[in-house]
This record gives sequence, structure tokens and C-alpha cells, in this order.
Amino acid sequence: MHIADVERNNLGANGIVGGGVPMSVGVGLSIQMRGTDQVCLTIFGDGASNTGPFHETLNMASIWDLPVIFLCENNQYAMSMPVARAFNIEYISQRACAYNIPGVTVDGNDFFAVYDAVAAAAARARSGNGPTLVECLTYRWRGHSRSDRQLYRTREEVKQWREKDPILRFADKLIAAKLLTEEEQEAIKDKAIQSIEQALVYAEASPSPDVSTIMEGVYAD
Repeated sequence: MHIADVERNNLGANGIVGGGVPMSVGVGLSIQMRGTDQVCLTIFGDGASNTGPFHETLNMASIWDLPVIFLCENNQYAMSMPVARAFNIEYISQRACAYNIPGVTVDGNDFFAVYDAVAAAAARARSGNGPTLVECLTYRWRGHSRSDRQLYRTREEVKQWREKDPILRFADKLIAAKLLTEEEQEAIKDKAIQSIEQALVYAEASPSPDVSTIMEGVYAD
């Protein structure tokens, strides 16, 4: 939570469910007023789309034609409640029609499907036609937290979704298209594991931060 990289246009996550969604209106309005070709992409979960700020934000972004892409990561469960109990519609993207903006649902575990949907939404935003709601159907393999006993679903369900691993599916398509070899795939995997292990060693060897730095990176009036 609260990790940001402003230099790379990553404005950070938010610890409040749906808390980052209304911030996109401010970002979108800034882009519009400055006249740049930037687009704001805000990512949130299915649970966040049942909060008031979600609806207020889509309404404001719609009436002002703001260059914002609302990407809903529908992983089937908000905390422990399945979407079937939280929504009376088949797809969350259907809510876009209430604000007269496009709504599209794609396979969130398909790299190319997500890329194409976001690219189309970005092109629409840059042309001045306003926001788009993109729903990506995916799944949370593990519990919501370490204390989550996951009594609300079966092991069979988790296993079925694990077989839809987006990284492995992406690699298979690249190999089938002869853009990647199995050896290169393994090399990439090994490099990633090595990077993580090196980062872990660095973190464990680093000293704890001094209390004098407690106010660094805090932005508040």
C-alpha cells in the first residue's frame, strides 16, 4: 500500500477500498486542462465497484469526457463474498451504460485480450471521447490475507483457475509464434528468481530506518 513512483507516472495505491478511484478524476482533469495526450489508468477490484465513490467518479468522468480508463480486476471475491452474491448483473462492465460510456469485459488472464481492450480505451480517451470501463475476469489464488481460511471456496475451484495462469498462457503463445524458445523462457524465469533472492538478501542485510527519517516522503498540509 501507498507505494508510488511519480517520476514514472505511478501515483500510488491506496489502503481504502475504492479510495484510488476518485483520485483519477483529478488526474484526468489535470490532463485535460494541460492539453497533453496522457491517459489515467486506475485499477481497482470488484468490491470497490460497489462503493459510492465508484459511481460518483464514473459520473463525473463521463460528463466531463475525462481521459480515464477504469480497469476493474474482477477476481471473483471481495474479501470472502463471491460476486454472485454482491451483484445482480452478469458483468460489472454493464454498469458503464448508466453513465453512457463504453463497458467491456475481457479474459483478465489473457495478456493480449487485456492489452487490446486497454489500447482501444486509451485511443478513445486521447481522441477526446472520454472514459471507458474495462472489466478483467481473473482470480485470486490465495486468501485475502494470511488469516483467511478460504472456507468460501473449494480446492477444485482454485485448481481450475491455476490452470489459467496468465504468465504461462502468454509464454505458450510466444513459443507457438516462434517468438520465444523454451530455453529462453526458463532463462527469464531463473533471472526473475535470482533478482528476488538478491533483493531479499539486500533487504535483510539493510539496517532499520532511523527515527529521524520518519517524516520523509510524507506529503500533507
